[in-house]
Amino acid sequence: MIGELEQYREVAPKGTIDFLYRLSELVQGKRFLQINAVRYGGGMAEILRRLVPAMKALGVESRWEVIAGTQEFSDVTRRIADGLQGRPEIITDEQYQTYLNVTARNAKALDLDADLVFVHDPEPAALIDHRKGGKWVWRCHLDAGRPHRSIWSLFRRHVLKYDAAVFSLSGFAQRLPIPKFLLYPSIDPLTEKHRELSRAEIGDVLDRFNIARGMPMLLQVARFDRFKDQIGTIRAYRMAKKYHRCQLVLAGSGVLHDPVGESVLAEVQEAAENDPDIHILQLPPEADREINALQRAATVVMQKALKEGFGVAVSEAMWKGKPVIGGTAGGVSAQIVDGATGFIVHSVEGAAFRIRYLLSNPGVMTRMGAMGKEHVRRNFLITRHLGDYLTMLKLLCPE
Repeated sequence: MIGELEQYREVAPKGTIDFLYRLSELVQGKRFLQINAVRYGGGMAEILRRLVPAMKALGVESRWEVIAGTQEFSDVTRRIADGLQGRPEIITDEQYQTYLNVTARNAKALDLDADLVFVHDPEPAALIDHRKGGKWVWRCHLDAGRPHRSIWSLFRRHVLKYDAAVFSLSGFAQRLPIPKFLLYPSIDPLTEKHRELSRAEIGDVLDRFNIARGMPMLLQVARFDRFKDQIGTIRAYRMAKKYHRCQLVLAGSGVLHDPVGESVLAEVQEAAENDPDIHILQLPPEADREINALQRAATVVMQKALKEGFGVAVSEAMWKGKPVIGGTAGGVSAQIVDGATGFIVHSVEGAAFRIRYLLSNPGVMTRMGAMGKEHVRRNFLITRHLGDYLTMLKLLCPE
């Protein structure tokens, strides 16, 4: 991995790699444990696969553990996550006990001994009841700024036992008597999802999905979830299509064993009304090359979610030089510099207006794309993320 760290000199801001080496000298030999719910699928799992070995290369004993659960456990944690994001949910005593029981089984199976333990999102959060020393941090990737009160009241009892909490944006946080930190997610430009692709590689992916080459493409990459508002994106596309011939690609992860996802997918397919220029793609969790190709082929990228965590797909698209039209939800508006790297919109009509504007002004799209890539270079690359982790490790575990 040392060799790969050196490769980041080509993409990170000047001086970044030397700074990481110097910073790592302050935490040599420290043990850093990451715990989340999935090894594959989702932005955090994707970046952990790169952050953990990078930390090792910098002299930190870094590990990553993943909890195991039942379908009932998954159902409860989905309710908790939705409730933390403001959706009214009810969790029965029996369901909550399932959450605690599965957590207890995981606590027995996992090695929880480390100097600093980062626990990601609600699924493994109750592991704090089984801590074996070290400092524990709860890392919230959700927008928990306005949670459903009963869910937050239930879940807060676990959060209060942590030594600190980390949020992606200040607006995502609740008032807590423990230290709170702000830490942006990141992307890794050296992975399959972000490497440069040839025209032939991009064309092969388009052909496989029967997407027309040469026709302007609007793209939204997001799981099939009502919070992602694919139906609103379809409406904006239809308004813009009255003035510009274009196509829409809605690429989401598969919905196998996910009743809610299946329901949303069915609604999206119905809203598409068999429009041949709307392509609804169910991609496997690790369709990195396909997503890379779609983002590079896109003319404009949409991220008009109603509720969002950080929405790292925005940075993914800007890294590939694409203007992004996004809503105000979550971290989308924190990544877009309105009017410079894309546009922030407040409605379907606003999204349609900006689509029309960009399709009418290719020069503007080119300038926005260039500024967007530089914005990501300076703020949302894995090298900045590594620096944040090393700083927290030194701050929370000074001895």
